[in-house]
Amino acid sequence: MLHTIHERFATLLVGYCTEVRPGDVVSVNVGSEALPLARALTRTVLEAGGRPLLRITYPQYEADLVALASDAYLAAEPVVELEEIRRTDVFIRVDAPHDLRALQRADKQRIARLVKHRQPVQEHRVAHTRWVGSLYPTTAAAVAAGMGLDDFETFVFGAMYLDEDDPLVHWRALRELQASLIERLARARTLRVVKDGTDLTLSVAERTWINSDGKRNMPSGEVFTSPLEDSANGTVHFDLPSSVGGTLVSGVRLRFEQGVVVEASAEQGEDLLLAQLDVDPGARRLGEVGIGTNAKIQRPIQHTLFDEKIGGTLHLALGRSYRESGGTNESSIHWDLITDLRQGGRIELDGEAFQLDGQFV
Repeated sequence: MLHTIHERFATLLVGYCTEVRPGDVVSVNVGSEALPLARALTRTVLEAGGRPLLRITYPQYEADLVALASDAYLAAEPVVELEEIRRTDVFIRVDAPHDLRALQRADKQRIARLVKHRQPVQEHRVAHTRWVGSLYPTTAAAVAAGMGLDDFETFVFGAMYLDEDDPLVHWRALRELQASLIERLARARTLRVVKDGTDLTLSVAERTWINSDGKRNMPSGEVFTSPLEDSANGTVHFDLPSSVGGTLVSGVRLRFEQGVVVEASAEQGEDLLLAQLDVDPGARRLGEVGIGTNAKIQRPIQHTLFDEKIGGTLHLALGRSYRESGGTNESSIHWDLITDLRQGGRIELDGEAFQLDGQFV
């Protein structure tokens, strides 16, 4: 069964998500615990006529970079990585976490510097390649989610509809649902989100809403845009935990004035939160507002890729905007933070209810 799942997983990422074509240079990046999927991906790329570049990451790679990279390394332009990504047509990344707390005690300033060092590569990848990111179920990720590995595999593969005979039928249906939501969102000028501890208003006037139907994130299930950069006013509490480089951050509270974070706190990981906000001026502004729609994901697992897609949640990203949505904010970070609206939350568009308790009106 698992062998079949690996083949179906690879077919979804290569065929549907990135549409690999003959002659495409395909960068395949996987964690070492996902070796069976690495083979399935490589074979599927080859069968599609692509040219795979396989990159396997060992579990302690990020921790070693943060601890041992010299100041010269962190300050230098990543010329080799830039040359490779400029020759890449398709980028596939599958996270396979081995230790989700590996960077818990790492220097938060160095984590922020490493993120900034990688910014040019990240920007080129997003703008000029067909890319997708996904997750391979591992024991460490299962433990973080509070699940056994077998149950976690069922959850992860189910969220991608890989337990169905034809996953694409379900992704197309989700695309149609989200298209209907965008019809209403596209007419809105102001979005307001309200719940206990949260009352935040944003302008989304003349911004483009994006239908995220699995082409870049797998699983997916969200609609998103970039709010006007100086429009955020009010307070927001993020009640689902998040992380940067494996360092957990929870209970984040932010207060915005004219688009800028002017107060910030966190129940856990506040030092990392403050370090991220000080990376550059754009880090204190919002680059995204997104609404989760994936009904197959009903609980958080401490992995943003899944948690931000939970049906009935809303997420805001600090930092870099999406050009495709009309955003102009520049930053080396793009950090998604999530609030659950399923109990007592609401989203208003121009003063009218759009979602109540996680259900669309």
